[in-house]
Parts: sequence; structure tokens; C-alpha cells
Amino acid sequence: MRILCLTLAVIALLCAAAGPAAAGAKDETIEDWIPLPKEIAAWRKMMADRGFSFQINWVGDTIGNPTGGTKRTVIHQGRFDFEGDLDFEKLAGWNGLKAHANVFSIYGHGLTHTSILNFATISEIEALPETRLYEAYLEQTLWGGKLMIKVGQQAADVEFFDSETDDLFINGTFGWPAIKATNLPAGGPAPPIAVPGVRVKAVPTEDVTVFAAIFNGNPAAPGEGDPQLRDKHGLAFRVNDAPWLIGQVRYDYALAVGGRALPGNITPGAWRHTGDFDDQRFTASGLSIADPAGDGIARKLHGNYGLFGVIEQTLWRPASVTEKGVSASLPGVTMFARAAYSPPDRNLIDFYADGGIGFVGFVPGRPIDRFGVGIAHMHIGSAARQLDRDTQAFTGLPTPVRSAETLIEMIYEAHIKPGWLLQPYFQYVFRPAGGIPDPNDPSGVTRVGDAAIFGLTTTVKY
Repeated sequence: MRILCLTLAVIALLCAAAGPAAAGAKDETIEDWIPLPKEIAAWRKMMADRGFSFQINWVGDTIGNPTGGTKRTVIHQGRFDFEGDLDFEKLAGWNGLKAHANVFSIYGHGLTHTSILNFATISEIEALPETRLYEAYLEQTLWGGKLMIKVGQQAADVEFFDSETDDLFINGTFGWPAIKATNLPAGGPAPPIAVPGVRVKAVPTEDVTVFAAIFNGNPAAPGEGDPQLRDKHGLAFRVNDAPWLIGQVRYDYALAVGGRALPGNITPGAWRHTGDFDDQRFTASGLSIADPAGDGIARKLHGNYGLFGVIEQTLWRPASVTEKGVSASLPGVTMFARAAYSPPDRNLIDFYADGGIGFVGFVPGRPIDRFGVGIAHMHIGSAARQLDRDTQAFTGLPTPVRSAETLIEMIYEAHIKPGWLLQPYFQYVFRPAGGIPDPNDPSGVTRVGDAAIFGLTTTVKY
């Protein structure tokens, strides 16, 4: 608690020194107050006039767990994101065609893999240290924005199973839910590994948006170990694996409350994978994987699927705000809730739910600062839980039976200056990975302890 209080005190002092944050600073960069040399600024403007723009973002995390996990530690990790965009209309007169590419340069080792061992990655930037290509795609916009087709290496987390309010939070599950990151091969198309695919976005009416995509079903080559090591630089460009398909429909609406319209949206969706998945309990001969009489190799089950839904709702806005649609960057209060299901015989997590609430414009003199609270729950499927009971029966030891992982996050986002954000936060993880055995206990009967995490994320956009 002392660490949290000290962090908040530092943020308050920086905010006071910086003065009130300007409206709209969220989309600006530090170039507004740290100008480029004249020659570089002139070159950058010339390139922008010809259709090419670029940006450099840096995100740094300093995180520690004073309690819980396999050990108590403090780590620092970071990621540089080099982004480039090309507008073919400015370059060659091709209306509606744009290209995007970005490269991650990652350093440090995250807290989840070094200490907590939980499903929901403590920081969304956590990854193995490496420089890798992330996204590289073309997107064509047709009929005045009614249809958009994206082709190339891309991620699914920014559009599918997503809301605006969840972008406030640092934990990776609020970006790419742990039910997908855990159940899909190599974690699916999400940071830090994007996947070749085709995404179609259609807007048939003002209130309805349809998303559909097909991706290569495995971001990295099949094999043992961390998939990030099997595609170290993001250049695998795999296209021959069994495909993964996903689709969703977002419906925008407005609730009339107190004579005012409060916007919201609801998004049902589903996905289907056509590859093979390991049975969570049985071998091909029908024996438990834990049974010493068997070979311990899980049988293969063909195909997999998931169902999911998202709801996001504006709860309050000041009378001066009249923009349509849910926006987590406008003054007011917004909430979100998401849920997903996948069959337990072939998935470790069979049910997932999260939700949260965000506040904007509630701090005097800080009109675009945000704060919020989020919670996520990951339920272990019945087959995996029964396998744990089989292990108890065959070993005679009271080893842990996994149940569920739950976490809570509280965060404040301070816009110190345009393009410079500080986010102190607190997370608490109950039963990491559902209650797995602590690797420090040779008997295997003690589970990894519940963990309290304090962190400070710094973001700089240039």
C-alpha cells in the first residue's frame, strides 16, 4: 500500500507541474512540446504530403508483487512500436487504399512468466525480448466506408470481442481475453504475434456493423516450447495451417434516460477452428492422461469453437456532450461486460467473463484523465478439473485441483502532457492459473499463492 500511495503522490506532483491537460491531448504526440529539428520536421511534412506517415511509441512497465506468486520481485519491461502508414490516394491517386506496418522492439522479462504464472498476463506488452514484425497489411475502403477489406498479416484483438472502455486497463486479458489466448494454438492472432488473414468489415445500416475474418489457424510453427521462439521475428507468414474463422455483429442503440439519449452497443459473435485439439483428460485408448498404465499422450479431437458476447453502455454524460456512440474518451461514465464459452473437453478454459467501469473528466483541472475498475474470471473446464482428481487418485497425494482464476484491476490514467501518459495501477490475482502447484514445493501439494501487484506504466508517443 505504501508503494501505491507513493506512486499516486508522484503522479499528482507531475500533474500539478504539467498544468491542466488540453482537450484532445489523447491523440497528440510529444512533438507538440518537444519539436523536431527543422530539417527533420520539413522532411516529415513532405513525406506526409506524399502519403507516408510514421510514429514511434514507447511503453514501459515497472511492476512488482510484494505478496504471492512463486517469488517476490520487481521487474521492468518495455516495448518500442515503430509504425508506418501509406495513403495510396496521395501517393498514386488510388482512392481508399492504405497500407500499414509496424515493428515491435521488446526488452525485459514480464512478471507473469517470471513469478505469477497466471493466465491473464499482468501487462499487455509482456513478451519475450526480441525485435519482430507485427502487422503488415493493405486495407481497401469502398462505397464511402460501407465496406472495408483488410488483407495481410494482422491481429484480431483490436476489433473482435472488444470494447472501448476495456482499453483503459493494463492487464492483457482486457485486450485479448485469456479464454482465446489460452485455448487457441499459439495464443491466436494477438500481440506479439500477428497472423496472415483477410478481414471484412461492412456497415449495412447506421446502427449495424458486421465483422468477419479468416486467419491462418496457428501463428507459429507447431512444436514444443514458447511459440514466440518458433516465430522469433514475425516473418513466418504461415498460410497452410487449418484456418480459424471469426465473426461478430455490433448493434448500436441509445437508451432514453432522464430526457437524454445514452448510447450503447451489443456484439454477439462466434469463432470456429478446423484443426485438431488435445483432449483435456483422455488418451486415444480412453485412459486418463494421469493413468500410469497409459502412454500419457492426449487424444486428438477435431475442430473447436467458441461463442462470445460484448455489451458496452454509457451510464452518464454531461449535458454538454452530444456525440453519438459510446466513447471512453469523452467526459462521463461507461461500462462494459463480456462473456465467452468453449467446450470443456478440448479447452482448458471453458467459460470467461469480465467487466468494468470507466470514469472520464472527474478530476478537477484534468478533463481527459481517466480511472476505472475491472474484473475478469477464467473458469477451468470440467475435463481438466477431473484430470486433476485423476492425478490425486493415481499418486495418492493431495495435489491441487484447479478451479478458476479471478483478477481485479484498479487504474488511473494521467495525461501529463500531449503524448505522455502515466498509469499507476493495482491488480490482485486469485488462484493463479486456476490453482496450479507451486514449482518451489517438491511435494506438489501447495498451489501458487494469490498475488498483489503494483505497477506504473509510462507511454510516450512521438
